[in-house]
Amino acid sequence: MVVKICKEHQMRPRNLVILMADEHAGKYTGFAGHPIVKTPNLDRLAASGTVFKNAYCNSPICMPSRAAFATGRYPHDTGYVCNATPYDGTVLGWPHHLTNAGIPVTSIGKLHYRDAGVSSGFSESIVPMHAVNATGDLFGALRQTQPLPVRHGVRLVAEQVGRGESTYTTYDRTILSETLDWLTNTAPALSEPWVLFVSFVCPHFPLIAPDQFYDMYDKEMIPLPKACRPEDWPDHPWFEAFRASYITDTFFDDDLRREATAAYFGLCSFVDSLIGQVVEAVGQSSFGNNTNLLYTSDHGDNLGVRGLWQKSNFYQESAHVPMILTGPDVAAGETRNTPVSLVDIYPTVLDSVGLGDGTSPVNEDAESLFRLADAPDDDTRVVFGEYHGAGAVNGVFMLRQGPWKYVHFANMPEQLFNLDDDQEEMHNLATASAQAGRIEGFRKMLLARLDPVAVDADIKARQLELVNRHGGRERILTKGSMGASPPPGTKQEALRTE
Repeated sequence: MVVKICKEHQMRPRNLVILMADEHAGKYTGFAGHPIVKTPNLDRLAASGTVFKNAYCNSPICMPSRAAFATGRYPHDTGYVCNATPYDGTVLGWPHHLTNAGIPVTSIGKLHYRDAGVSSGFSESIVPMHAVNATGDLFGALRQTQPLPVRHGVRLVAEQVGRGESTYTTYDRTILSETLDWLTNTAPALSEPWVLFVSFVCPHFPLIAPDQFYDMYDKEMIPLPKACRPEDWPDHPWFEAFRASYITDTFFDDDLRREATAAYFGLCSFVDSLIGQVVEAVGQSSFGNNTNLLYTSDHGDNLGVRGLWQKSNFYQESAHVPMILTGPDVAAGETRNTPVSLVDIYPTVLDSVGLGDGTSPVNEDAESLFRLADAPDDDTRVVFGEYHGAGAVNGVFMLRQGPWKYVHFANMPEQLFNLDDDQEEMHNLATASAQAGRIEGFRKMLLARLDPVAVDADIKARQLELVNRHGGRERILTKGSMGASPPPGTKQEALRTE
């Protein structure tokens, strides 16, 4: 096989291991400076490579985020907009690009695509996790009328909290075992370069952490989530509608908030331990000196901040993700402030295996992380995200540029935050007279990409068609809302094993 070398970066083709966690918010790592969470393996990985401090998912919920990661394109462009529109392989992604070029590309663990019959582009998918019944969360597609339906199933978030094992922790151990076996027995026999995508499911709820990791955190020493009191919640109609649908916080008291936070921290440390074993196996292998590694997550977790749980908005807790790039051609101990997102992974993969020139063949916004790691910080670069999933009474669109984050709600008031001055996003500057010009500039920037009101209407119409194909609104309401997707071989809601 002949592989083109990327002359711009003078990189030789190298293997790539992509490590992904699920619902791991970017702030909850040691290398990001969190004062409590212990992630020693990720900290060492960060010290050996370059950290992208301002990394984002492109849609803060599992299926559209993973589709954006796979295709390098945005949800409104591909149609994978919510957890009822799982990736079906019809929009080709970087795995297809690689297999068409004769490069082996394997996945191990969670994909969250439609089903195993999807043409994912992977040469092999080991223990994959997919959408429930090949449909996912149809309840979340009920966005056409107000008020949004109440998701009573979110009680499980509060009911499944504490120490112990869940089917998710068991599944992650299976993913680790399969990964170590693949690295030991399969990888050495492959022609290089190859790509391996390892996708763990923790720290996604249920917030049940194995004893060893739960015991690392004393819940009595855990501070309450910021702005967890109703009087501190942002005064915004979108979030009022969201909380009326996602009633999660009504099931929590302060003691349970602390316990849930301690368990989430424990799950972060748990998945850190798994990642450490994968990184060690790569480092000790015969191909370790010819392998790049990338760590990230599909989105974050609100973890009770502002009375919100799980994801589904563009606050930092939900949309900001960790991003570490390491390898022989990547500077060690560096941090880049340039905003990046999951769509940048497509050209990054191509660069790693020698098929790229630093740009994306499918999205002019996307650039290789290798190039961005090599370049000075760029405060003009713009990262884009959007949300059309469960709980969204209207579509939401985000632009991040320099220290500024602009959030546009279709037909609702905007938000503007200066993350240099206000890391906790407690002060919305959208109505400040001093920011009128900046707000107007962001509006024009967004309108140059799309019409948010038209996109919102179009996506709601397509979701209504989907609802009708599955028996209509009343039938879906009768079935109720779902919890977390089950791992292979387990049933819906059967998440706790003890």
